[in-house]
Amino acid sequence: MKTYTTKSAEIERHWKLVDADGATLGRLATRVATLLRGKHKPSFSPHLDTGDPVVVVNAAKVKVTGNKLQAKLYIRHSGYPGGLRKETLERLLSRRPEEVVRRAVRGMLPQNRLGEKMIRKLHVYAGPEHPHAAQKPQQLGGSAPQPPTNTSVPQPPTDADKGSVPQPVAGAEPPRTRKES
Repeated sequence: MKTYTTKSAEIERHWKLVDADGATLGRLATRVATLLRGKHKPSFSPHLDTGDPVVVVNAAKVKVTGNKLQAKLYIRHSGYPGGLRKETLERLLSRRPEEVVRRAVRGMLPQNRLGEKMIRKLHVYAGPEHPHAAQKPQQLGGSAPQPPTNTSVPQPPTDADKGSVPQPVAGAEPPRTRKES
C-alpha cells in the first residue's frame, strides 16, 4: 500500500467566519490557527498550506482572564539606542483590537515562510461588518464544543416521583452495601 500525499492542486478552501464576541483570546486564537493551518481536514499535510481563509469579526469584544489587561506587554525595539517601546494589552485592545487577535494567532502558526503564507488568509475586523460576503463564509458555532448528552444516565427524582420506588436502570450495577463486621 502506498502512502497518500496531498498535492497542492487538490487543496479545497472554504471560507470560515468566526465571531469573537465574548470569546477568550487564547481559545479563539487556537481555534483560528487550527483552521488556518488545515489540521481540521483529513488531507492535512504539515509541509503544505492546506488551511481555509478565516474571517474574525467583533475582535473588539474579545475577553481575557486574570490580570492580563494590565500585565501583558507587547514589546518592540526600533534598533536605535533607547528605542524600546512597550504597550499593554489594554491599550492595544482599545487602539487596534484587530492587531491583538492577529498577534495571538500568529504566535500559534509555524515561524517560517509557511506561517507567513497562512497568516495572509486571516482577516480580522473590530466590528460585526466585513467585506467578504461574496465569498460566502461558513459561520462557525460557539467557541467551545458542547459535551454530548447521554440519555442512559438516570436523572434524580423530582417532586412528582416522591413516594414511588425508583426502578433500576437496565445495565446498571446494583448499589453497593456496607459489610458490617
